[in-house]
Amino acid sequence: MGLPPTGDIAIVVAGALVAGFVNGLSGTGYALVALGFWLHAMSPVTAAPLLAFCSVAGHIQSLPRIWKGVMWGRLWPFLVGGLIGVPVGTALLGFVLVRPLKLGVGILLLLYCSWMGMVRRPPVVTGGGRLADGAAGLGGGILGGMASLSGPIPVIWVQLRGWNMQAQRGVNQPFNMSILALSVVSAAIAGFLDGTFFVWAAIALPTTLIGARLGLQLYGRINDAQFRRIVLALLGLSGFTLIASSLL
Repeated sequence: MGLPPTGDIAIVVAGALVAGFVNGLSGTGYALVALGFWLHAMSPVTAAPLLAFCSVAGHIQSLPRIWKGVMWGRLWPFLVGGLIGVPVGTALLGFVLVRPLKLGVGILLLLYCSWMGMVRRPPVVTGGGRLADGAAGLGGGILGGMASLSGPIPVIWVQLRGWNMQAQRGVNQPFNMSILALSVVSAAIAGFLDGTFFVWAAIALPTTLIGARLGLQLYGRINDAQFRRIVLALLGLSGFTLIASSLL
């Protein structure tokens, strides 16, 4: 097959660059940013696995930089819960109305961000231990399987734990990478990785890695308070996007 139109290529490259930058800076948000660009140039059937593929590649590139924040004692409950939750969410997909689900999650995200933005001293949740962390991972996995919304629950939970930005990213990034890698494998098994996918992957992947590298450079220059504000802004934007997509 031939190359896509030049205008579509420009849109996809721009989306990959911006999304890669956001992902490199915060460890999350790739799909949120890129989807707003890519759906103008390709079908959702192609966009969904492409988002997962490029996001995983960006995560792999930045792993050496954030590795010191990875603590397996904290991470494994999230991973176990998430990997259990994905097939559960996929199985529930036929019984759940996705649009009301997105609307509800979007409203909750906006309420959470508004509340966290107003309090001077964010609350810290110390109870629950690994069981609560696993439950957060399970919730992320279920929402990921139902509506590709694996990120918000773990992101909010590690914020409420009061961990610094390295510890937060040391959980969120490997968690998202694992869930998204499972999504790519599932898409391959389902036969969605066709010639169109690989053409777009060859176009979007290099720009994604460039954007992620630039985001990583800025990540090294921010502090915990700035990282918290960036994550809250991304969660708020995600809430607006979910509400808008559920009403269209």
